[in-house]
Amino acid sequence: MTTRACEILDRLELPAIVAPMFLVSNPALVVASCAEGLVGSFPAHSTRTRDIFRDWLDEIETGLAALRASEPETNIAPYAVNLVTHATNERMPGDLELCIEYRVPIVLTSKGAPTEAVHRIHDYGGIVLHDVASRRHAEKAIEGGVDGLIVVAHGAGGHTGTINPFALMREIRAFYDGPIALAGCIGTGQDILAAQAMGADYAYVGTRFIATEESIAPAGHKALILSEGASDIFHTAVMDGAPANFLTRSLVEAGIDLDVLRTTLPGKITGTADGPKRWRDIWSAGQGVGTVKEVESARALCKRLKTEYREARQAFAARLTATGGYD
Repeated sequence: MTTRACEILDRLELPAIVAPMFLVSNPALVVASCAEGLVGSFPAHSTRTRDIFRDWLDEIETGLAALRASEPETNIAPYAVNLVTHATNERMPGDLELCIEYRVPIVLTSKGAPTEAVHRIHDYGGIVLHDVASRRHAEKAIEGGVDGLIVVAHGAGGHTGTINPFALMREIRAFYDGPIALAGCIGTGQDILAAQAMGADYAYVGTRFIATEESIAPAGHKALILSEGASDIFHTAVMDGAPANFLTRSLVEAGIDLDVLRTTLPGKITGTADGPKRWRDIWSAGQGVGTVKEVESARALCKRLKTEYREARQAFAARLTATGGYD
């Protein structure tokens, strides 16, 4: 890990990043997460214009400054912004310029080669973590000079990986010893510890934070998060050409025929331009959705995750002691 990455990532109270979720994450959720020592984040493309993006950055910077003034003893974590670096994202140059202007501490890149962005982010002292879902993705990101990887395994919400986390982590750790955040079905403190046991340094937690008071997800989305389980998640690459997980009931309620969806070629978008839209009307979640039982404040959830993580570490250490550690 680079010195700058150590300086930024070692400031966490819990080895976790609250994932950037389209039409879910917002400044309030980011600030609340950072207040409890977790990295809070949001996707730049959740803001419909560059001016709104600037407003969100201002709100986060102001909120974090107020926290530092009112809670001087609190270990406030850095925040992150997700940039889509694919060539089809016309907003990318302008969004990157704003990240540079605000000196965003952590930039989470996805869906394209991040090389150009990496150099410019490093110039002001920021770090870059890049989404990968395969060994080849990881190799290309490392060649591009990123500071760490977000390893997206099967079962993650939103755009997802298709490989089991045990297999994917082992393949990547065979050649990479830098920082890794593991994504996919992580919703409890015990899950975070399990991610570390698999070789990750951090956990990427998304679905659990949809059902928070600060989240801007619609009430119906939050209600489904509370009622559904792993078997209620539908995996498809049809909606926009990339593998993604959606809540089955939201697909059905949007009038999508699941049998047609199962037999449609990836990339062929279902529905019409004026019909239900993915993410806005057709909602996503990961397979870990079954662990979500209530809507609560993000700070309360972060506190619970920290307690669960601490208790899981203590329980696992006691188990190893009781068994002699299987030496």
